[in-house]
Amino acid sequence: MDVRLEQQYNPYRIFSRQQWAKLRDDMPMTLAADEIAALRSMYDRLDLHEVEEIYLPLSRLLSIYVTSMQRLYVAQRQFLGIEDRKVPYVIGVAGSVAVGKSTTARVLQALLARWSPRPRVDLVTTDGFLFPNAVLERQGLMQKKGFPESYDLPLLLNFMSDIKAGRRPVRAPVYSHLTYDIIPNEWIEIDRPDILIVEGVNVLQTGKLPRDGKAIPVVSDFFDFSVYIDADESVLRKWYVKRFLALRDTAFHDPRSYFHRYALLSDEEATATALAIWERTNLANLEDNILPTRPRATLILKKGPDHVVETVALRRL
Repeated sequence: MDVRLEQQYNPYRIFSRQQWAKLRDDMPMTLAADEIAALRSMYDRLDLHEVEEIYLPLSRLLSIYVTSMQRLYVAQRQFLGIEDRKVPYVIGVAGSVAVGKSTTARVLQALLARWSPRPRVDLVTTDGFLFPNAVLERQGLMQKKGFPESYDLPLLLNFMSDIKAGRRPVRAPVYSHLTYDIIPNEWIEIDRPDILIVEGVNVLQTGKLPRDGKAIPVVSDFFDFSVYIDADESVLRKWYVKRFLALRDTAFHDPRSYFHRYALLSDEEATATALAIWERTNLANLEDNILPTRPRATLILKKGPDHVVETVALRRL
């Protein structure tokens, strides 16, 4: 196919880093350097320049989207002649393991919470909706943790439905990355925020379409905006191995850690173990489930080998 024809029908507008940075306009920097450092995940790169050139333009764009949606919501209520509950604007953040989803979600939460007037911005990760390890073990799914089938989808969909229905408060289970499991009888409460950010590897999943045409909701049906964090597979693999080695020297030494057995591995052994886990679980999940959902995102942030965003793709309206 002619390249010009492909570009003509591209559903996204593609921006270089320099082009995107100019769209910040007069969006003020509301985070100090120490606050930015506190938002950064292990070995993710986040500094003042990254926030200024990538996240401030995105914050400005989201302010436009949120304001427009609020106006549409009011107009629809007036049209229908109803008084409805306040519902949050929901932003989904998706991408592979080790790509930096958590950092992006936390930065957005911090920036959006400092808009004027100060909105309430909550953040939930879908890790809390994984089945407990005992269930995964019983169903033979421990090696597929993070795959769509490892989540309690009805619980997650009920949570999203309650959020969009304006119910209060709505509870979400809590996940421990130390024990690699759901924390029993522990919950976080979401009480009608202005904006809710939902972060997870498979939040843009669609599922199979029913042959009878019945409506079967998916998580992304409840999103008003979505961000996919992208990077080449070879780069993701290196980041995952680097993170695994860092955790071996830190968190894995805690006897409570699910991965405590890896704490005394040599560099060579730890690298081999990390690569095996990547190939068996994370790469398979990326290729089969995560990457195919990338075209469903409203915005795609493509990172280079140094964790810096190089290009931005924004879906056309």
